[in-house]
Amino acid sequence: MQIFKPFCFIPKKRIEKEATEILQRMAKTPNYQLKFPLDTSRVAEFLGLDVVWDSIPDDEKGMIAARILPLEKLIEINEMIPELRGGFGESTIAHEVGHWVLHINQSMVEKYSKLPGKKKKTLNVEPLLCRNELNLSGIEWQAQYFASCLLMPQFKLKEVCQGRNLKQWRELYHIASELGVTISNLVHRLKDVGWIELTENSREIEIKSLS
Repeated sequence: MQIFKPFCFIPKKRIEKEATEILQRMAKTPNYQLKFPLDTSRVAEFLGLDVVWDSIPDDEKGMIAARILPLEKLIEINEMIPELRGGFGESTIAHEVGHWVLHINQSMVEKYSKLPGKKKKTLNVEPLLCRNELNLSGIEWQAQYFASCLLMPQFKLKEVCQGRNLKQWRELYHIASELGVTISNLVHRLKDVGWIELTENSREIEIKSLS
């Protein structure tokens, strides 16, 4: 049973489209109206996933920030890492949702759910582990990019940035707070959508047009 999809390149536009479409579907569903900062547990719930905070022991590679158990449709966040409380926790849940959307074969999970109890017990699928790593690559980068698009969709970014002076760091900190993200995540997202530029080793911001 192939629960995890083999790794492949996924264009940024497709990742952003996947995140935006989930938000649009939520917005059209009673009891799931969108509010920002985004409650990512509600997004997980909308997709049929449970989220729990639990103690996750280290393994031979070190600390584990979170893991997703696909057959149980469960996201576990490590309560032993205090830094995950607050905005980092929302980002981590969004990251795990990204794995669920991009990297897990959901049709196979559905087939599994219809198996009789005895057959289910014979299957053993390892959880997908996520760590606190600065240099993300492969599926971890894809899940993190999805998280950024989910927490800061362009339609919401445009709304909160309209009429504000994005050259002022104080204004950017206000916007980051309104969206429940870190200032570095906000700046990275604004650069990625092409609305600002930041010279390397400088805090001087250059404004581009809001598309």
